[in-house]
Amino acid sequence: MRISHARLAPVVAAATTLAAAVVVTPLLAGPAAAAQGCQVDYRPTVWPGGFTATVRVAPGDTALNGWTVGWTYPGDQRITGAWNAVVSQSGATVTARNAAWNGSVPAGGATEFGVQGTVGPAAPAPNGFTLNGVPCNGAPPGPTTAPPSPSGSPTTSPSPTVSPSPTATTSPSPTGPPPAGCAGAVLCDGFENQTGSAPSGDWTVVHPDCAGTGAAAVDTATAHAGSRSVRIDGGGGYCNHVFVRANRDLSAVGAVRYGRLWVRHTTALPADHVTVLAMTDAADGNRDLRMGGQNGALQWNRASDDATLPEQSPAGVALSVPLPTGRWSCLEFMVDGSTGQLRTWLDGAAVVGLTADGVPTHDVDGQWYGRTWRPRLTDLKIGWESYGGAADTLWFDDVALGATRIGC
Repeated sequence: MRISHARLAPVVAAATTLAAAVVVTPLLAGPAAAAQGCQVDYRPTVWPGGFTATVRVAPGDTALNGWTVGWTYPGDQRITGAWNAVVSQSGATVTARNAAWNGSVPAGGATEFGVQGTVGPAAPAPNGFTLNGVPCNGAPPGPTTAPPSPSGSPTTSPSPTVSPSPTATTSPSPTGPPPAGCAGAVLCDGFENQTGSAPSGDWTVVHPDCAGTGAAAVDTATAHAGSRSVRIDGGGGYCNHVFVRANRDLSAVGAVRYGRLWVRHTTALPADHVTVLAMTDAADGNRDLRMGGQNGALQWNRASDDATLPEQSPAGVALSVPLPTGRWSCLEFMVDGSTGQLRTWLDGAAVVGLTADGVPTHDVDGQWYGRTWRPRLTDLKIGWESYGGAADTLWFDDVALGATRIGC
């Protein structure tokens, strides 16, 4: 069913309507013991009422054949979703077990999974990290305990409420955080070579469909790094579309495209549909694949049929995140044209609702996979489109595009 974003009413439900825990079918039994030198790196992204976190697990000098990670929330965080792990929460205690495909971790290696949840005013950092019952991050050893068994025990306490949750697989990436900078990128531009007040050289100012009051300029007063950025004064209303388009030949990127851009803006994403990034899809009638927002949260949109990722239901919107205002944020994405998959990260944390993993999931990518999607992207445009009355001022800096993940 085609959805017209100009007419879609704002979603009013919040992430707190989701259940308090996620429990999925238990995994393979028999996790190997963990070394005392294990490290668990918990990297959260928090906004009012919700959060996501990427959790990186490094066993040290002992290989794993199955793993169980545990921690404690001293605040009021409640897990509502997870990817790349089977996660449950009982009170303040969280238990995460490996998925079927990532239980083996070599010595010196690492693996990652993620969680999403709700949070009240108190959100102190979690503590008490363990790997297969062994304290991590330099904590002293505690009493010897066996990791939880998939089959349970006669004295198990009542389990938390079961709530189905979409799971998303992460894209192929190096073990551990991707490198910063632009190593190997086909396009890497911090706009430092711009000498005039209007973008030129490697960038062209374009006004898709029609030109209005929207404007693009080189800004020397606000920058993520260096001394320059591109500023977009985005007006409300359809004809105020304005973008800067990369003139670089991007054909060397190939079917798998990773992008990274730093963005700062002044006004929260509106209920209306807006776009801040667009890429022409030669396999879809040269219509754009667009990233922007709707109902206050980030979303992807396909111009050819108006499909959205996530679906614009209350549960779907709750699985995305807002784009913070008044500070620089790192947006990353991956589009795989050969498999029709898409990934998105905000400040290094994967966003569940902005993941199309190839398997239709209600509230996430069910609408997205209403037809076969095999994109062939040919360009890159950053700027502003508004399909209602919303206006915004945005800055873009340190834009990169390549065949492997670039990092923030």
